[in-house]
Amino acid sequence: MVNRSLQCLRRLLNIAHEDGKLASVPKIRLLKEPSARKGFLELGKFQELLGALPAYLRPLIVFLYYCGVRKGEALQIQWSQVDLDARLIRLEEEQTKSGEPRVVPLPSVLIMMLCGIEPKSGPVFDSSNLRTEWEKACAAAGLGTRTLVEGGEYDYHKYEGLLVHDLRRSAVRNLRLAGIPENVAMKISGHKTRDVFDRYNIVSTDDVSAAMRKLETGAAKTLPGVSAKLVQKAPRAAKRVPGKLLKAKGA
Repeated sequence: MVNRSLQCLRRLLNIAHEDGKLASVPKIRLLKEPSARKGFLELGKFQELLGALPAYLRPLIVFLYYCGVRKGEALQIQWSQVDLDARLIRLEEEQTKSGEPRVVPLPSVLIMMLCGIEPKSGPVFDSSNLRTEWEKACAAAGLGTRTLVEGGEYDYHKYEGLLVHDLRRSAVRNLRLAGIPENVAMKISGHKTRDVFDRYNIVSTDDVSAAMRKLETGAAKTLPGVSAKLVQKAPRAAKRVPGKLLKAKGA
């Protein structure tokens, strides 16, 4: 947040310098960005989490997971903004963090949920008791822990684990894995700048490994003497003995 403000200040000073209102522009150094959170959910684990949540919260959580919309934006959406036939929701400019309107496509699973909600008036998504229900569901799915803290004026549960905001990271990653162009993914999630989008676009070890397998499979189709069946098999490590390097059996 501080760096965003510093960037705005630097831009204002540059404009003032260009207009001849400043003789020189002071150097503004940005603070080191904190490490991006790594929280994201694979689809199978998401389904488990969804099953542990109350039914009335599921449409909101599905929307956040598939579309990457900010929770604050989602909770402002009214039924008048939903077009179930076109499978779209339109966010107005005053509802978005970027101040720009955008259209969000809806997955089939969410369409089925929304069709069953009546009456279709007022806010679309219900977030009643979201924090507590989220923590309980994450604990049930092995995605977090709730520890009862006793003493003081009242007892409470201390929570550590997956956050609702991690659904936004999951959505951005899933859009990339589905092959959606980055500019289109940014339109859906509402990321205005590439640097912020990249902080949400999590790349896991499995993603990197999958990229190399995909590259090798493509190479097998074009390079003579390279078998597609071979590149899909992980090579066995060679055994090292003093003074010699013995090839693994079958190498």
